[in-house]
Amino acid sequence: MSTSLVNPARRRLFGAAAAVAAAQFGLISSARAGAPESPPVPAPSSGRVFTGLKQVDAGPLSIGYVDAGPAKGPAVILLHGWPYDIHAFVDMVPLLTAAGHRVIVPHLRGYGTTRFLSAGTVRNGQPAALAADVVALMDALGIGKAVLAGFDWGARSADIVAALWPERVRALVAVSGYLIGSQELGRKPLPPKAELSWWYQFYFATERGQQGYEANRQDFNRLIWQLASPQWRFDEATYQRSATAFDNPDHVAIVIHNYRWRLGLAEGEPQYDAVERRLAAAPVITVPTITLEGDANGAPHPESAAYAGKFTGAYAHRLVSGGVGHNLPQEAPQAFAQAVLDVIRM
Repeated sequence: MSTSLVNPARRRLFGAAAAVAAAQFGLISSARAGAPESPPVPAPSSGRVFTGLKQVDAGPLSIGYVDAGPAKGPAVILLHGWPYDIHAFVDMVPLLTAAGHRVIVPHLRGYGTTRFLSAGTVRNGQPAALAADVVALMDALGIGKAVLAGFDWGARSADIVAALWPERVRALVAVSGYLIGSQELGRKPLPPKAELSWWYQFYFATERGQQGYEANRQDFNRLIWQLASPQWRFDEATYQRSATAFDNPDHVAIVIHNYRWRLGLAEGEPQYDAVERRLAAAPVITVPTITLEGDANGAPHPESAAYAGKFTGAYAHRLVSGGVGHNLPQEAPQAFAQAVLDVIRM
């Protein structure tokens, strides 16, 4: 195992088009029907941290990544989202390596030790670019096929790779299901409650928002953690373990571009135009898939019935109960790891 873990002592939408729109900009349900109403309890922090990260040139990036488990084991790639980092998976990696898997956990562009190889490269946060990073990483590491699993931006990237390059994906685990969208869908207004849940996207659309995020990214992202996972009582050490990843010099540019691109307020790069056209057609996903949802997800997310039809291979959906929010792998690592192990057998 080339990356080590250390544990210090203190440490109902309608129609296919509507379903896809919900996946990209969808309805919010901060607490689902039947969700626990008892006072939340503090989430224990294992105190584990990833050490010994590797770097590899892949596409336009030098990607920083965790590489754990047997080198010749079947590969699992875990993809985080915004505003999180690789430590969202820190407690589930040992569960997967113990089962014999090689586990790769990369920092997305704009996070942690991942850097652009050229100062002249556009700091592009569009979904097609982020998904292309996954394929480039697999190529750089000589991984022909892998299980892809992720949440938030990471789930979207995993969905895209599974939809467009299924020959590279053994199976898929995606929190909040089908998250493939397009700029055209992003231009269509949503009901007021859904628009309210995307307040930060409209903030980022302004210069004031960009400046505010630059100046206050630590407090801003802590707030997102609290709103997206209202029953998760993480401690400050747990947050700070991930917050260092936001000090990446390209972090703000990538985040701002991602959300402006979705609204059609920022251009993408021409080399991704063909991919975006394919994604705009809402392609189905044929690989074996398990979708997950926390019962207390406070972030915008579609209902599972809206996207079930987009998965045409072996498929199952699981609702993870117990006050679990948006950061599902960190809040419920055993449930997420079990989904990865189960989807391989589907």
